[in-house]
Amino acid sequence: MVHMHTAALPASRRRDSLDVLRLSLGGGLGLVPLGVAFGMMVVQVGMPWWMAPLLSVVVYAGSVEMLLVGLLASATPVLTIVLMTLLVNFRHVFYAFSFPLRLVRHPAARAYSIYALTDETYAIVTGHPLGWTQRRLVTLQVALQSYWVLGGILGTALAGLLPAPIEGLEFALVALFTVLALDAARSREQIPSVVLGGLSLGIGIVAVPGASLLTALVLFSLGLLGRHLLSRWRQSLA
Repeated sequence: MVHMHTAALPASRRRDSLDVLRLSLGGGLGLVPLGVAFGMMVVQVGMPWWMAPLLSVVVYAGSVEMLLVGLLASATPVLTIVLMTLLVNFRHVFYAFSFPLRLVRHPAARAYSIYALTDETYAIVTGHPLGWTQRRLVTLQVALQSYWVLGGILGTALAGLLPAPIEGLEFALVALFTVLALDAARSREQIPSVVLGGLSLGIGIVAVPGASLLTALVLFSLGLLGRHLLSRWRQSLA
């Protein structure tokens, strides 16, 4: 009986891994094309091809990586890069409040799970809240990162085969956040945030054209904080 139980464990783990991989495919459908665009951007701005997988392992934050390519290519000051990275990725702090990190107890696995907590991981885990274990969580995160790294490598290879650069690849990041913003705007209560974002960008372009994106991010963050405080104040009066 003990022997049969022991033999059944690997089969159960394989089924577990296959179930998680099936769940990860939805994220992979988005990550691979974006990774290809990222890899092509890396080559087209004159960076060596290995910068794509290197950034995807060291940084592993798709929006920030695509932003970094442009910033590094234009020799942006380090302080500006640090501030923009913080503002773009600050949302990940809030993911930790509802992500089941408590299930990941092994120190190395826990460190990786914190590092690999991305938008896609969070969306899949919160969309399927039951049945998660340490093995399932880490398997999901490894799969999603593999899609991203693979997409980047494919992009560098494709860029090397093309006779001329493709214009407008940097718009892939804009398109990603536009889709996310439109998805959020489906709810009426989120429309003020979309308007706030548009106003912040407009002020940034007009007032500080040399650092319009950073200015817009700072103004938008302050505006969201103000909106949150106003909402709490109204609730306290009700």
